[in-house]
Amino acid sequence: MPTRYAIIGTGMMGQEHIRNIALLADAEVAAIADPDEGMRNAAAVLCGQNGFAGIKSFADYRDLLSSGDVDAVVVASPNETHAAVMEDILSTRLPVLLEKPSASIAEAARALAAKAESRDAPVWVAMEYRYMPPVARLIEMVRAGEAGNPKMLSIVEHRFPFLTKVGHWNRFSARSGGTMVEKCCHFFDLMRLITQSEPVRLFASGAQDVNHKDEDHGGERPDVIDNAFVVVDFANGMRAALDLCMFAEGSYFQEQVSVTGDAGKIEAVVPGPARFWPGGAERASEVIVSPRAAKTPKREAVHVEEHLLRAGDHHGGTYFQHERFNRLVREGGKPEVTLHDGARAVEMGAAAERSIREGGVVHL
Repeated sequence: MPTRYAIIGTGMMGQEHIRNIALLADAEVAAIADPDEGMRNAAAVLCGQNGFAGIKSFADYRDLLSSGDVDAVVVASPNETHAAVMEDILSTRLPVLLEKPSASIAEAARALAAKAESRDAPVWVAMEYRYMPPVARLIEMVRAGEAGNPKMLSIVEHRFPFLTKVGHWNRFSARSGGTMVEKCCHFFDLMRLITQSEPVRLFASGAQDVNHKDEDHGGERPDVIDNAFVVVDFANGMRAALDLCMFAEGSYFQEQVSVTGDAGKIEAVVPGPARFWPGGAERASEVIVSPRAAKTPKREAVHVEEHLLRAGDHHGGTYFQHERFNRLVREGGKPEVTLHDGARAVEMGAAAERSIREGGVVHL
């Protein structure tokens, strides 16, 4: 029997989950829920195109949860709804894949993590960047000691502006948590994963300099940051930096992650998704190892199958995440990305937002 999935929230990310579930041999989408009729209908069409016949469609996710027709739930609704939706799901016995951020504010993210501690069914926070093949390869090399003792971590994302979402929720910090939570929780999660340590101090500088400044949504002007630098000190002595620019879609690569240790440097580079990034499909992701002793960089191409690239905008990461989550649902075990991990990423993002507003160091 295939795992029967429910998708709560069927916008861009919900539809990416549908396309990637369709690539699994032992999974199907059985139900969808979204209060927006247009998104709900678009997702139903997509399900049909991917061979999911007879799916149930709900305007209210609570009706879906009470239907009893699914084995697992993917939550991909807007950030501001995550806490309330999860409160209802945690009372069920359904495994959950919860899109990042786990909540739009740190207090709610911590409360969810605490409430789920005694729950038998797993909750996995969707941090797709962990599973992008070039980033996963970099982590593997760091763990193998190819950089020696790691000291510094740099993450660069130079990309396109926020896309248009239903209700324009991602234009407002009060609804999304702000750019440092909404967009950058991925990178703060990677920082904790790669350093294997916890943040102790953070300083950020950023602003809304270019994007969305001429928009008006019901008399409200967008207030989300579109560029920032963030520096984080970790308890084990490592330091990390994030360089974010959301008006740089002309860049050759979208993401660059590098780890430098006492023996050398390892760098992963990732092109942007082809549908937003002209020419991006022709640019191969790769990992570059630069040992100090040899002083001769070694380049390793990291191939990602074309059908995985077409299934989403996370360079195959969504698919490989779903492989692991589906195995967890079917065979048992523990989630690789917990609600505690999700809460820590939200806390770091909220601290960066605060540092930008107040201009000072935030101690964590």
